Amino acid sequence: MVQLTLPKNSRMVTGKTWPKPEGATNLRKFSIYRWTPDDGENPRVDTYFVDMDDCGPMVLDALIKIKTDIDPSLAFRRSCREGICGSCSMNIGGINTLACIYGMDEVKGDVKIFPLPHQPVVRDLITDLTHFYAQHASIQPWLETETVAPSKEWKQSIEDREKLDGLYECVMCACCSTACPSYWWNGDKYLGPAALLHAYRWIVDSRDENTGERLDDLEDPFKLYRCHTIMNCTKTCPKGLNPAKAIANIKKMMVERAV
Repeated sequence: MVQLTLPKNSRMVTGKTWPKPEGATNLRKFSIYRWTPDDGENPRVDTYFVDMDDCGPMVLDALIKIKTDIDPSLAFRRSCREGICGSCSMNIGGINTLACIYGMDEVKGDVKIFPLPHQPVVRDLITDLTHFYAQHASIQPWLETETVAPSKEWKQSIEDREKLDGLYECVMCACCSTACPSYWWNGDKYLGPAALLHAYRWIVDSRDENTGERLDDLEDPFKLYRCHTIMNCTKTCPKGLNPAKAIANIKKMMVERAV
């Protein structure tokens, strides 16, 4: 079970229960984390009831329904609705996932929605991922070359291209990193599953000519080796990727270069 970081000097309280839609016979109960930094109030959990006969099949559909028809003050991020942008990442029923591709039929009982755990909350379901993105930038997620650039493109064999499968699809939603206990404990120093998966993506790219320097930069007691292979990252990834395997492969490369 993931943990939630509350604003300093605060405690969770029971919030408002909104009235049920009149005439609805197919209701679903939603318990949603609410917190606004401006009102000086403690975080709370508000309760809503949604008519599922008048709502789309995904959790994001229900959130949009609540914001549109019940409580316009509810704040959350969303954009593509296709599992591509990573904007609507949140904790649904104890699982970090993307609300836009998480079906209502995957949730048993009442739907409990919280922001991503162990991240500063900006408001309601919106977390501050500034540090998370800075860690991603630190691994230099771009092609590093010394050879003169070709006139058209950097060519790559089909076999080398296949090495990137399962890596480039990451949408930086932060579900994996915020589900990792090692990241909760050492998030200031440990890069976390998402950044390390991206690091491996560039390490194994046959067109990149900075492999040695990339590995040197990860040779650190915290950046890489705080991973204890708990596997929460792989279990929760909404894109079905395997960050734990990527991290293990980096560790293997570290050993091989030291022999």
